[in-house]
Formats: sequence, C-alpha cells, structure tokens
Amino acid sequence: MTTTGIEKQGFVNKQLPMIIKGLMAFMFLLSAVAKLYPSPNLALPTFEVKQLIPMGFSETSAAYFSRILIGCELALGILLLQKNYFKRLVIPMSFLMLLIFSIHLSYEIASTGNSGNCGCFGSLLPMTPVQALIKNIIGMGLLVILYQKTSKQNDKLNFSFLAAITFASILAVFMVGPIQRKSNDELAAEMMAEMNMEEEEETVSETPGSDTPKTEKSETGKTVPANPKEVKAGEKETKTEEKPVADEPKAKRSGFASQYADIDKGRKILCFFAPGCDHCKETAKALTEMAAKDPDFPEMKIVFMDEEAELIPDFFAFAGKKYPFKILDVASFWTVLGGTKDTPGVFYLWNGNIVKEYDGINERAFKKDEFKKIVQKKWSELK
Repeated sequence: MTTTGIEKQGFVNKQLPMIIKGLMAFMFLLSAVAKLYPSPNLALPTFEVKQLIPMGFSETSAAYFSRILIGCELALGILLLQKNYFKRLVIPMSFLMLLIFSIHLSYEIASTGNSGNCGCFGSLLPMTPVQALIKNIIGMGLLVILYQKTSKQNDKLNFSFLAAITFASILAVFMVGPIQRKSNDELAAEMMAEMNMEEEEETVSETPGSDTPKTEKSETGKTVPANPKEVKAGEKETKTEEKPVADEPKAKRSGFASQYADIDKGRKILCFFAPGCDHCKETAKALTEMAAKDPDFPEMKIVFMDEEAELIPDFFAFAGKKYPFKILDVASFWTVLGGTKDTPGVFYLWNGNIVKEYDGINERAFKKDEFKKIVQKKWSELK
C-alpha cells in the first residue's frame, strides 16, 4: 500500500469519526439551545402551542414532554462526545430520535404542505419541514457511517454516567424553564392604574320594568304593539314607517369574547402584540396615526403577551396613545391568536365578523395603505 493510501486509510478510520461526532454533537446541542431562544418562558410555550398541541398533546402533557424532549437532545449532544456505551446505546438513540422527527416531518409535509417553521431550531434558525427533513436524513446517514467506523471494544460501560447526564440535562431544562400557569389580570390592572388609564368595557343590558310597550314585527316587517289592547282608547293607530336597513353585517361570534365582552358589537380592531416586538410597535403607531386622521376609526383593543410585560408603558409611548389591553401568558396568547399565526396580529371585526386579518411579518403582514381603505368602506362595499 502506498503512503497516500495509508494516509487516506488513517483519515477514514480516525479523523472522519471524530469529525462526525463533533458535527452531530453540535447539531443536537444547537437544537436544544435554540428551542429555548430568546428566553425559555417565551420559547417553550410557543413550541408547545405551535408544535405539540396540534399533534394531540394536552396543555399539561405538552409542557412536560417539551422539557423532557429538549433535555434528551441536550443529553445526546453531550454523550456524543464521550465513550460510555457509545456504539451500544448513544448512536442508536441519536438515530432513533432523528428517525422519529423525520416521520413526523413527512406526515406534516403530506398533510399541511411545506410551510411555516417546523420548530427544529426554534425561532433562532427557522426551517421549513422539507429543509428539516433533509437535515435529518443527512444526520442519519452520518450516524450510520459513524456506527460502521466505531468498535464496541472502545465502549466504556459506565451506565451510571449516561443516566446522570440525561437526568441532569432534563432537570436543567425544567430549572431554566419552569412550568408556569398564571393569570395576568391583576398585572394588567396594576399597569393600567400606573399609567392612569381605565379600560373601557362597554356592556349592553336591557332595563327591566320599562314602561315602553313591547313590540314585535309582523309578517310584513312593520312594527306593531305586542298587545293590541294596550293602544289607548281614541288614539288613532298610525302606520309605523319602516326604518332603513342598516348597512352592516349580521351579528356573529368572533371567538374573542373571552378577552373583551363587547368585541362582537360594532366595529372593533383587536391586536395581538408582544411588548418588546419592534414590528408590533410600528403597527400600533401606524394604527394610531390612522385613527388621528379618521374620526370614524374603529375602537382599538390590545391583547399582550406577558413576555417583557414591563415594556408595555414604553410600547404605548412609542405608539403615541394608550389603549385598553389584556395580558395573557405565552401559551394562552398563542392559543387565542392561533398556533399557526404570528405577531403582530391585527383583526378588523364588524359585529363579530372578521373583515380582515393580518399576522406575522411576511406575506400576511399588516399593510397600512390597504387597511386604511378597508376601514373606510361601507359593509355593502366589502361584501
């Protein structure tokens, strides 16, 4: 064998496995850390609502499964850099995890198409399902090569070390991202008080005991007394003129009444913002500028994510006006907005009908000029 052949043989047997080990360890560690970016309290609930709950997990089971899954990824990333049960257990488990992810991605592509962020690297490195599937297939191929180039004789047999690393990794994820289930109504009330604003909640109720005679509509559409005997003696019965039909849609439930009781009454703009989101602040500022020039501009209400809630006063300072707002924990926020949608979210509602909606910063992003024309149109022009 020539010197060149010996050098190639040595590279394949010694250097290549080390390179593959480093690449696979980096991939698993990056995947675990990315799912906690930019902060565990934001990233974990987002991953649960957008990835796990649509798969059938309950809110509670998704919270535990997400942390265990990320902990296992973190553990595999560490264990790929050591020798205990390396060929016997670490490589097969790494391959199995990538295989399970690949099966899920294949199903997602077949059922919903190649759209959105698959969540493999969280929001740190967005990837479509197809991109993630290709990445996993390459990873599985590298693991097969690594398995072939590794000998069981080099394995150390300290199983306690593997168990300790795995347990410590899972525990670390639970510690940096503890499961939280909280209500933010008191926080919102306190912040509104500090900013000297009162949330306007309109309630419409019928006054009992009214002296106004009850009326009902006849088959011709005319309004007549419910009890003809209530017409005073000698009073001439006059025909009631039909009121012009209002140019507005029929009442409908938007699904947002749990946030604002009056949201389905009249024209409303409901926004879903994150206090620290620059695109959200720009959208709010654009809406404020539009409202200042249009006296008939719809009433605006906001639902904030509780991530960086302390920035809400700064948010309103940038927007140029204070609006009624609610604060929801991250999981509830995504549930109400919709797991497939993103911030900033803007809904134009008319009697509960969703006339127009925007979300995210891509093709469905808020468009100021388009929205300005829409809110100025009558209902008959929007049909």
